[in-house]
Amino acid sequence: MSALPESAHVSPLIPALATRIVEMIRREGFPVGHRLTEQLLCDELGVSRSPIRKALQYLETSSILHSEPNRGYRLAKDASELSGLTIAEDDASEEALYMKIAQDRINGLLEEEVAEGDLMGRYGCSRLQVQRVLNRMVRDSMIDRKPGRGWIFRPLMTGAQSHRESYRFRMIIEPAAILEPGYKVDVAELKKCQREQMDLLRGGIERCTHAELYGAGVHFHETVVAGAHNRFLLDSLKTLNQMRRVVEYGTRLDRSRLHGQCEEHLELIELLLKDERMEASHFLRQHLNKARITKVGTGE
Repeated sequence: MSALPESAHVSPLIPALATRIVEMIRREGFPVGHRLTEQLLCDELGVSRSPIRKALQYLETSSILHSEPNRGYRLAKDASELSGLTIAEDDASEEALYMKIAQDRINGLLEEEVAEGDLMGRYGCSRLQVQRVLNRMVRDSMIDRKPGRGWIFRPLMTGAQSHRESYRFRMIIEPAAILEPGYKVDVAELKKCQREQMDLLRGGIERCTHAELYGAGVHFHETVVAGAHNRFLLDSLKTLNQMRRVVEYGTRLDRSRLHGQCEEHLELIELLLKDERMEASHFLRQHLNKARITKVGTGE
Protein backbone atom coordinates (compact mmCIF):
# COMPACT_ATOMS: atom_id res chain seq x y z
CA MET A 1 0.00 0.00 0.00
CA SER A 2 1.23 3.50 -0.74
CA ALA A 3 2.05 6.02 1.94
CA LEU A 4 -0.55 8.25 3.49
CA PRO A 5 -0.99 11.45 1.43
CA GLU A 6 1.12 14.49 2.14
CA SER A 7 -0.35 17.98 2.45
CA ALA A 8 1.22 21.33 3.13
CA HIS A 9 -1.89 22.26 5.11
CA VAL A 10 -1.83 19.28 7.49
CA SER A 11 -0.20 19.60 10.91
CA PRO A 12 2.51 16.96 11.48
CA LEU A 13 0.38 15.74 14.41
CA ILE A 14 -2.41 14.53 12.14
CA PRO A 15 -0.47 11.98 10.01
CA ALA A 16 1.16 10.65 13.18
CA LEU A 17 -2.24 10.33 14.85
CA ALA A 18 -3.68 8.71 11.71
CA THR A 19 -0.91 6.13 11.84
CA ARG A 20 -1.72 5.38 15.50
CA ILE A 21 -5.36 4.83 14.52
CA VAL A 22 -4.30 2.42 11.78
CA GLU A 23 -2.07 0.56 14.25
CA MET A 24 -5.06 0.19 16.59
CA ILE A 25 -7.24 -1.09 13.72
CA ARG A 26 -4.61 -3.70 12.85
CA ARG A 27 -4.13 -4.70 16.49
CA GLU A 28 -7.86 -5.17 17.05
CA GLY A 29 -8.40 -6.93 13.71
CA PHE A 30 -11.43 -4.82 12.78
CA PRO A 31 -13.35 -6.00 9.68
CA VAL A 32 -14.58 -3.96 6.72
CA GLY A 33 -17.56 -1.85 7.79
CA HIS A 34 -16.51 -1.57 11.43
CA ARG A 35 -17.64 1.79 12.82
CA LEU A 36 -15.03 4.02 14.46
CA THR A 37 -16.35 6.56 16.93
CA GLU A 38 -14.52 9.71 17.94
CA GLN A 39 -15.11 9.00 21.62
CA LEU A 40 -13.64 5.50 21.38
CA LEU A 41 -10.51 6.88 19.73
CA CYS A 42 -10.25 9.74 22.23
CA ASP A 43 -10.35 7.23 25.09
CA GLU A 44 -7.96 4.78 23.42
CA LEU A 45 -5.35 7.31 22.28
CA GLY A 46 -5.71 9.98 24.96
CA VAL A 47 -6.32 12.76 22.44
CA SER A 48 -9.11 15.36 22.21
CA ARG A 49 -11.89 15.22 19.63
CA SER A 50 -10.60 17.91 17.28
CA PRO A 51 -7.34 16.17 16.18
CA ILE A 52 -9.12 12.79 16.14
CA ARG A 53 -11.69 14.21 13.72
CA LYS A 54 -8.95 15.61 11.47
CA ALA A 55 -7.08 12.29 11.53
CA LEU A 56 -10.24 10.44 10.48
CA GLN A 57 -10.73 12.89 7.62
CA TYR A 58 -7.09 12.36 6.68
CA LEU A 59 -7.59 8.58 6.56
CA GLU A 60 -10.67 9.01 4.38
CA THR A 61 -8.55 10.73 1.71
CA SER A 62 -6.53 7.52 1.31
CA SER A 63 -9.67 5.33 1.09
CA ILE A 64 -8.99 3.57 4.39
CA LEU A 65 -12.22 4.94 5.87
CA HIS A 66 -15.45 6.21 4.41
CA SER A 67 -17.84 8.60 6.12
CA GLU A 68 -21.59 8.40 6.40
CA PRO A 69 -23.75 11.48 7.06
CA ASN A 70 -24.47 11.72 10.79
CA ARG A 71 -23.08 8.21 11.35
CA GLY A 72 -19.34 8.78 11.55
CA TYR A 73 -16.69 6.66 9.84
CA ARG A 74 -16.49 3.01 8.85
CA LEU A 75 -13.58 0.90 7.69
CA ALA A 76 -13.33 0.64 3.92
CA LYS A 77 -10.51 -1.93 4.12
CA ASP A 78 -10.02 -5.00 6.25
CA ALA A 79 -7.40 -4.68 8.99
CA SER A 80 -5.26 -7.31 7.25
CA GLU A 81 -4.98 -5.03 4.19
CA LEU A 82 -3.27 -2.29 6.19
CA SER A 83 -0.03 -4.12 6.95
CA GLY A 84 1.97 -2.22 4.32
CA LEU A 85 0.84 1.24 5.33
CA THR A 86 3.62 3.75 5.91
CA ILE A 87 3.66 7.47 6.52
CA ALA A 88 5.49 9.92 4.30
CA GLU A 89 9.05 10.69 5.35
CA ASP A 90 8.29 14.36 5.99
CA ASP A 91 5.43 13.38 8.29
CA ALA A 92 7.84 11.33 10.39
CA SER A 93 10.05 14.33 11.16
CA GLU A 94 8.70 14.66 14.71
CA GLU A 95 9.51 11.03 15.49
CA ALA A 96 12.98 11.50 13.98
CA LEU A 97 13.55 14.59 16.10
CA TYR A 98 12.42 12.72 19.23
CA MET A 99 14.88 9.90 18.59
CA LYS A 100 17.73 12.25 17.63
CA ILE A 101 17.39 14.25 20.85
CA ALA A 102 17.20 11.06 22.93
CA GLN A 103 20.20 9.45 21.21
CA ASP A 104 22.28 12.61 21.51
CA ARG A 105 21.53 12.71 25.23
CA ILE A 106 22.47 9.03 25.63
CA ASN A 107 25.72 9.64 23.72
CA GLY A 108 26.61 12.62 25.89
CA LEU A 109 26.15 15.19 23.13
CA LEU A 110 23.49 17.08 25.07
CA GLU A 111 23.86 18.43 28.58
CA GLU A 112 21.51 17.39 31.37
CA GLU A 113 19.79 20.78 31.13
CA VAL A 114 18.67 22.15 27.74
CA ALA A 115 16.86 25.21 26.43
CA GLU A 116 14.33 25.27 23.61
CA GLY A 117 16.32 27.87 21.69
CA ASP A 118 19.46 25.73 21.76
CA LEU A 119 17.55 22.71 20.45
CA MET A 120 15.97 24.81 17.69
CA GLY A 121 19.42 25.92 16.53
CA ARG A 122 21.00 22.48 16.84
CA TYR A 123 18.32 20.60 14.92
CA GLY A 124 16.99 23.32 12.63
CA CYS A 125 13.43 23.03 13.93
CA SER A 126 10.68 25.46 14.87
CA ARG A 127 9.86 26.20 18.49
CA LEU A 128 6.50 24.44 18.08
CA GLN A 129 8.20 21.25 16.83
CA VAL A 130 10.66 21.28 19.72
CA GLN A 131 7.91 21.93 22.27
CA ARG A 132 5.79 19.06 20.93
CA VAL A 133 8.70 16.65 21.19
CA LEU A 134 9.68 17.84 24.67
CA ASN A 135 6.10 17.57 25.90
CA ARG A 136 5.98 14.02 24.53
CA MET A 137 9.21 13.27 26.38
CA VAL A 138 7.57 14.54 29.56
CA ARG A 139 4.74 12.04 29.05
CA ASP A 140 7.35 9.33 28.47
CA SER A 141 9.11 10.22 31.77
CA MET A 142 12.30 11.20 29.96
CA ILE A 143 12.50 14.92 30.76
CA ASP A 144 10.98 17.51 33.11
CA ARG A 145 10.28 21.19 32.68
CA LYS A 146 12.35 23.31 35.06
CA PRO A 147 10.64 25.95 37.19
CA GLY A 148 10.76 29.08 35.10
CA ARG A 149 12.50 28.23 31.83
CA GLY A 150 14.41 25.28 30.44
CA TRP A 151 14.21 21.50 30.63
CA ILE A 152 16.15 18.82 32.53
CA PHE A 153 16.63 15.22 31.42
CA ARG A 154 15.87 12.34 33.73
CA PRO A 155 18.43 9.51 33.92
CA LEU A 156 18.50 7.42 30.74
CA MET A 157 20.11 4.09 30.04
CA THR A 158 23.49 5.02 28.60
CA GLY A 159 25.37 1.75 28.25
CA ALA A 160 25.44 -2.03 28.49
CA GLN A 161 25.56 -2.00 32.29
CA SER A 162 22.39 0.05 32.71
CA HIS A 163 20.67 -2.07 30.04
CA ARG A 164 21.77 -5.19 31.92
CA GLU A 165 20.40 -3.73 35.16
CA SER A 166 17.08 -3.07 33.46
CA TYR A 167 16.74 -6.76 32.63
CA ARG A 168 17.66 -7.73 36.19
CA PHE A 169 14.96 -5.36 37.45
CA ARG A 170 12.41 -6.91 35.10
CA MET A 171 13.46 -10.39 36.27
CA ILE A 172 12.51 -9.27 39.78
CA ILE A 173 9.15 -7.60 39.18
CA GLU A 174 7.58 -9.41 36.22
CA PRO A 175 7.69 -13.02 37.51
CA ALA A 176 6.74 -11.79 41.00
CA ALA A 177 3.71 -9.95 39.61
CA ILE A 178 2.24 -13.25 38.39
CA LEU A 179 2.45 -14.66 41.93
CA GLU A 180 0.69 -11.73 43.59
CA PRO A 181 -2.46 -12.63 45.60
CA GLY A 182 -5.53 -12.03 43.49
CA TYR A 183 -3.59 -12.03 40.22
CA LYS A 184 -6.01 -12.10 37.31
CA VAL A 185 -4.86 -11.35 33.81
CA ASP A 186 -7.22 -9.60 31.39
CA VAL A 187 -8.04 -12.57 29.14
CA ALA A 188 -9.36 -10.45 26.27
CA GLU A 189 -6.19 -8.34 26.26
CA LEU A 190 -4.00 -11.42 26.57
CA LYS A 191 -5.71 -12.94 23.53
CA LYS A 192 -4.97 -9.75 21.60
CA CYS A 193 -1.33 -10.29 22.50
CA GLN A 194 -1.66 -13.89 21.34
CA ARG A 195 -2.96 -12.75 17.94
CA GLU A 196 -0.15 -10.21 17.65
CA GLN A 197 2.51 -12.83 18.37
CA MET A 198 0.98 -15.29 15.91
CA ASP A 199 0.84 -12.58 13.23
CA LEU A 200 4.52 -11.89 13.80
CA LEU A 201 5.37 -15.56 13.28
CA ARG A 202 3.32 -15.57 10.07
CA GLY A 203 5.56 -13.00 8.43
CA GLY A 204 5.24 -9.96 10.61
CA ILE A 205 8.79 -10.31 11.95
CA GLU A 206 10.14 -9.67 8.46
CA ARG A 207 7.49 -7.08 7.52
CA CYS A 208 6.96 -4.92 10.62
CA THR A 209 8.95 -1.86 11.55
CA HIS A 210 11.29 -1.73 14.53
CA ALA A 211 8.69 0.32 16.40
CA GLU A 212 5.90 -2.18 15.70
CA LEU A 213 8.00 -5.12 16.85
CA TYR A 214 9.02 -3.33 20.03
CA GLY A 215 5.43 -2.26 20.65
CA ALA A 216 4.14 -5.83 20.41
CA GLY A 217 6.65 -7.00 23.01
CA VAL A 218 5.86 -4.13 25.35
CA HIS A 219 2.11 -4.73 24.98
CA PHE A 220 2.57 -8.38 25.97
CA HIS A 221 4.80 -7.82 29.00
CA GLU A 222 2.72 -4.92 30.33
CA THR A 223 -0.46 -7.00 29.94
CA VAL A 224 1.12 -9.76 32.02
CA VAL A 225 2.16 -7.38 34.81
CA ALA A 226 -1.18 -5.54 34.73
CA GLY A 227 -2.80 -8.74 36.00
CA ALA A 228 -1.33 -8.07 39.45
CA HIS A 229 -3.52 -4.93 39.69
CA ASN A 230 -0.67 -3.09 41.38
CA ARG A 231 -0.15 0.36 39.90
CA PHE A 232 3.40 0.62 41.23
CA LEU A 233 4.51 -2.54 39.44
CA LEU A 234 2.87 -1.51 36.18
CA ASP A 235 4.01 2.12 36.32
CA SER A 236 7.59 1.02 37.02
CA LEU A 237 7.56 -1.29 34.01
CA LYS A 238 6.02 1.37 31.76
CA THR A 239 8.64 3.92 32.77
CA LEU A 240 11.42 1.42 32.15
CA ASN A 241 9.97 0.48 28.76
CA GLN A 242 9.99 4.13 27.70
CA MET A 243 13.66 4.36 28.66
CA ARG A 244 14.41 1.08 26.85
CA ARG A 245 12.60 2.25 23.73
CA VAL A 246 15.27 4.82 22.89
CA VAL A 247 18.08 2.31 23.37
CA GLU A 248 16.25 -0.39 21.40
CA TYR A 249 15.55 1.88 18.43
CA GLY A 250 19.17 2.96 18.35
CA THR A 251 20.57 -0.57 18.04
CA ARG A 252 20.70 -2.94 15.09
CA LEU A 253 17.61 -5.10 14.92
CA ASP A 254 18.34 -8.84 14.86
CA ARG A 255 15.13 -10.27 13.43
CA SER A 256 16.49 -13.82 13.46
CA ARG A 257 16.13 -14.16 17.24
CA LEU A 258 12.55 -12.90 17.29
CA HIS A 259 11.00 -16.18 16.12
CA GLY A 260 12.10 -17.94 19.30
CA GLN A 261 11.02 -14.97 21.39
CA CYS A 262 7.51 -15.00 19.89
CA GLU A 263 7.22 -18.76 20.41
CA GLU A 264 8.14 -18.30 24.08
CA HIS A 265 5.57 -15.49 24.41
CA LEU A 266 2.91 -17.85 23.06
CA GLU A 267 3.97 -20.60 25.44
CA LEU A 268 3.73 -18.18 28.36
CA ILE A 269 0.30 -17.03 27.20
CA GLU A 270 -0.92 -20.64 27.24
CA LEU A 271 0.33 -21.10 30.81
CA LEU A 272 -1.49 -17.97 31.92
CA LEU A 273 -4.71 -18.95 30.15
CA LYS A 274 -4.55 -22.26 32.05
CA ASP A 275 -3.91 -20.30 35.28
CA GLU A 276 -0.67 -22.20 35.84
CA ARG A 277 0.89 -19.23 37.57
CA MET A 278 3.83 -20.87 39.29
CA GLU A 279 5.01 -22.41 36.01
CA ALA A 280 4.34 -19.13 34.19
CA SER A 281 6.39 -17.15 36.70
CA HIS A 282 9.35 -19.51 36.42
CA PHE A 283 9.10 -19.56 32.63
CA LEU A 284 8.99 -15.77 32.43
CA ARG A 285 12.12 -15.40 34.54
CA GLN A 286 13.98 -17.82 32.26
CA HIS A 287 12.67 -15.96 29.21
CA LEU A 288 13.94 -12.60 30.49
CA ASN A 289 17.28 -14.05 31.53
CA LYS A 290 17.79 -15.55 28.07
CA ALA A 291 16.99 -12.18 26.49
CA ARG A 292 19.42 -10.45 28.86
CA ILE A 293 22.30 -12.79 27.99
CA THR A 294 21.57 -12.60 24.26
CA LYS A 295 21.40 -8.81 24.11
CA VAL A 296 23.85 -7.55 26.72
CA GLY A 297 25.71 -10.54 28.14
CA THR A 298 26.09 -11.53 31.77
CA GLY A 299 28.52 -8.78 32.70
CA GLU A 300 30.59 -11.29 34.65
